[in-house]
Amino acid sequence: MLTVQEVAVLLGTWKTSGERFPRRLIEERRITFVKVGRLVRIPESAVTQLIAANTVQPLAARRPARRSAA
Repeated sequence: MLTVQEVAVLLGTWKTSGERFPRRLIEERRITFVKVGRLVRIPESAVTQLIAANTVQPLAARRPARRSAA
């Protein structure tokens, strides 16, 4: 179980936005979390799933079309 700050560091958003991005994910219910009293904890598996679900695979490089001499 990770704190909101630890999730921000894992996602690489700590330096730019602090805890805002992970807290927005929680507020929008886009990530699984556990609330114990006032504490919010996020399973590491939920962060891994979020990253996997939002990973975009690159397209195969296309070769430029050959122009015929006219």
